[in-house]
Amino acid sequence: MKQILAFGDSNTWGLVPGTGERYPEHVRWTGILRKAVSKSGYTVLEDGVCGRTTVFRDPFRSGLRGVDSIAQYQKTDSLYAVILMLGTNDCKTVFHASPEQIGRGLEQCLDRFEALIPAGRILVISPLLLGRNVWRPEKDPDFDRHSVETCSALKGIYAAIAQKRGNLFLAASDHAAASPADDEHLNAEGHEKLAAAILRASVFLSRV
Repeated sequence: MKQILAFGDSNTWGLVPGTGERYPEHVRWTGILRKAVSKSGYTVLEDGVCGRTTVFRDPFRSGLRGVDSIAQYQKTDSLYAVILMLGTNDCKTVFHASPEQIGRGLEQCLDRFEALIPAGRILVISPLLLGRNVWRPEKDPDFDRHSVETCSALKGIYAAIAQKRGNLFLAASDHAAASPADDEHLNAEGHEKLAAAILRASVFLSRV
């Protein structure tokens, strides 16, 4: 079967807003997508890691640089397409990263994936908008007000990068919103909406 890699962070892993638990497969956008494409000879590989960034090294948690994790797919002959959704964690205050710097991190990830598959079979997804109160202690104080502004700028940055490189592009924020429970993660309805948007945006799945 042709493998579609879903490579991302906690919104790819399926974190439940406010609890930290994981949604079951049939609720996660990756699981919904897998079910939709399975009869057409595709399968979806889930590689979502909570806290994952594009290239930024978290001083408190190891193994979260997305660019470092791509090497494991160099020997995967059946990799057909990639859905790449990163950037939320890059907005954390500890990294002090501008939208442009985060875009450069995205391009490093794309460099690695484009060495494996054609650029036109990579769907770049800009992240959900962070809610304006995400930085509050009861939510995620790893962010601040500036993080919210940085995240909102990623849509334009990512769209320009994808157009330049010949990737497909989708803005998650055009189709779903972060749950008010934590101002950061998809709720069940958001997973469903994102899965539907990905199916529409992915021309490599046009026969599904």
